[in-house]
Amino acid sequence: MYRRPKETTMADVLLLHHVQGLTPGMEAFASTLRDAGHTVHAPDLFDGRTFTTIDDGMAHAREVGFGELAGRGVAAADDLGSAPVFIGFSLGVMAAQQLAQTRADARGAVLVDACAPVSEFSDGWPEDVPVQVHGMGNDPFFAAGGDLDAARELVATTEDAELFLYDGDVHLFADASLDVHDPEAADLLVRRVLAFLDELD
Repeated sequence: MYRRPKETTMADVLLLHHVQGLTPGMEAFASTLRDAGHTVHAPDLFDGRTFTTIDDGMAHAREVGFGELAGRGVAAADDLGSAPVFIGFSLGVMAAQQLAQTRADARGAVLVDACAPVSEFSDGWPEDVPVQVHGMGNDPFFAAGGDLDAARELVATTEDAELFLYDGDVHLFADASLDVHDPEAADLLVRRVLAFLDELD
């Protein structure tokens, strides 16, 4: 069982959901962080819609526009307090990563199932913003889509960056409400994220 270190400062977290929407699994992940004492904001970028497959979610995202959805994610940070932590899953990674690289008071970032090249948003990753990247080593969306290469480059060029690869070929493995949920890998991811949040300065 994960135990929170004493004398830790609770984080103010913006959690941005994946392409299947703000599913019960995403809500459960947010609740887990809240139960550990963190403040978690989990906006619904899909206006209440969720999708049973990645393909259906992608079709909706294309209809709305990926730029529009990223903009909604970035705008969701407007009302946050100082020193927020940005956590994104898959589709939500784009806005989370942009915020982590461009918001001066960013405290940390966790990128799950996706990672964009750092050059998408700035010349380099901010030195004072620790970051974790999580994904399955054989997930075709993550490993074969260029995200894993971007994550490795991020870790190679950033002092306070970690890449965690999990056995398997599943996308969105940490969402407990989806058929692809991998309980063992998801539990390990949660413990690593909680430890990351507790270790932030």
